[in-house]
Amino acid sequence: MSSQSSPVPVSFKVRKVSRVVEVEFDDGAMFALPFELMRVYSPSAEVRGHGPGQEVLQTGKRNVEINGIEPVGNYGVKPLFSDGHASGIFTWDYLYQLGRDQAAMWETYLQKLEAAGFTREGGRDQEMNAHGEGSGHACGHHH
Repeated sequence: MSSQSSPVPVSFKVRKVSRVVEVEFDDGAMFALPFELMRVYSPSAEVRGHGPGQEVLQTGKRNVEINGIEPVGNYGVKPLFSDGHASGIFTWDYLYQLGRDQAAMWETYLQKLEAAGFTREGGRDQEMNAHGEGSGHACGHHH
């Protein structure tokens, strides 16, 4: 066994109501990863592009759902997002990194959205949020 073995999840739960994936690793770390964060940072070519500087800014993903998760070998999972995106393979290392760095990654994402002239809501849900709603209940879902 190598000395730099990566943390492996011991628990993995998709929380549809709060829209987070809860992952607990064997080193004791526990993360709640919002579906939106996972979607906008999906490690797929569609999002990342095919090289540095080719990343595609994902917009309007605030209400994205995860409809299912498929295991990928012993090293990761592939979430099936409600917008049809299903090509991102999230390795355990990447999930750990997302959890550990999510505050900074959110900040980067929000700055990119702002720079591109978007709001996180894509303009559609802003009235809802102005009234303090949308904190995990079913308001604002479009089926």
